[in-house]
Amino acid sequence: MSLIQRLSPARFLRGEGPEAGPGKLRQRRVFILPTRQGLLFAVILLLMLIGSINYDASLGYALTFLLAALSVVAMLHAYRNLLGLRVDTGPAEPVFCGETLRVPVSLENPAGQTRFAVSLHFAEQKAGQGRVFCDVPADSWVRVELPLSARRRGRHALPRITLATVFPLGLFRAWAYAEFDASVLVYPRPARATPLPRDSVWQTDLSGDGGQGADDFAGLRNYQPGDAPGHVHWKTLARGQGLHTKQFGGDHAEELWLDWQATAGDTEVRLSILTRWVLDADVAHYRYGLRLPGQTLPLAHDPRQRCRCLEALALFKGAEPDIITLKEYLG
Repeated sequence: MSLIQRLSPARFLRGEGPEAGPGKLRQRRVFILPTRQGLLFAVILLLMLIGSINYDASLGYALTFLLAALSVVAMLHAYRNLLGLRVDTGPAEPVFCGETLRVPVSLENPAGQTRFAVSLHFAEQKAGQGRVFCDVPADSWVRVELPLSARRRGRHALPRITLATVFPLGLFRAWAYAEFDASVLVYPRPARATPLPRDSVWQTDLSGDGGQGADDFAGLRNYQPGDAPGHVHWKTLARGQGLHTKQFGGDHAEELWLDWQATAGDTEVRLSILTRWVLDADVAHYRYGLRLPGQTLPLAHDPRQRCRCLEALALFKGAEPDIITLKEYLG
C-alpha cells in the first residue's frame, strides 16, 4: 500500500474493504485519536504548565510532566488493546423482515495479556445501539453476537464492524474496522393469519405397502387412536408440537400448491401472503410446493422444504407484468 493510500481519509472512515477470511488487526489498521475527555485533559495540562512557568513552581512542573507522561502511557495501552486481535464472523441464521439478526463474531487474542473493554458494533447501527462490550483473555478467544435490524428482505452483504476501546483511562479512543465478504438472508415479513387456499388441497393415494413402513417416508399427520407405536413421531412430541404419526408410501397424504396467481396485491404483499402460507403448510404437515413466476419448487415435506421456499421468496426479483390484449382491455 502506497503512502498516499495509507493517509487517505477513506481508510479512517470506511476501512480497507471486505476480506474473505479472518482479519488480523495489524498496525496500519488500528487508528487512535483523543476523546473529548482527552482534549479537556490536554487543555488542563497546558494551563498547569502556564501556571508553573508564571509562578516558577517546581512541584507544578513535576505534576504537569507526570500527568503528561501518564497520558502517553495511556495512549500506548489503548493502541495495544486492539493490536493483533483476530476477528472472524460465522453464518447468521435467517430471520423475517422486521426481526433482529444475531451475527456471531469471534475475537481471538494470541498475545499474553488480556484485552479489556473492547466494544463492537455495526457501522449501520445508530450511535449507542447494538453495541456489545467484552474482555478477551490472554491466549484465548471469545464469541459474541451482534444484533442487526433486518429492514428489507433478500440477501444482503454483512455491514462493516467497528471495534473500539477507550481503555485504560478514557483519554484516547482506538478503533479498527473489520469487513468480511459474507452475507445475511432476510425472509419476507409473514402476513397476518391468512387461510390456506383450500381449493388447492387434495388427497393423493401414494402407491406402496399400505403404510406398513417399507416404502419412503411421505410426511406426518395428526395421531389417531389405534396407530402403531412404531409410526409415532416422538420428536415432535418432545419439541412440544403435539403427537403425530409418520406416513409412508401407500398412505393418503394431503398435497398443496402455493401459487403466486392465488394471491393479490403488489409484489411485497403477495410475498408476505405466500410466506404465511409456507409457515402454515409446514405446521400442518402438508406436502406442498411453490409456484412463482419463472420458478417452481416441487411438492415435498421435509425439514429443508420450508427453507427452500422461504429462500425463494426472499430472493424473488419481481414478476413480469401481465400482457393484456386490446380485446381484454376494452372488455
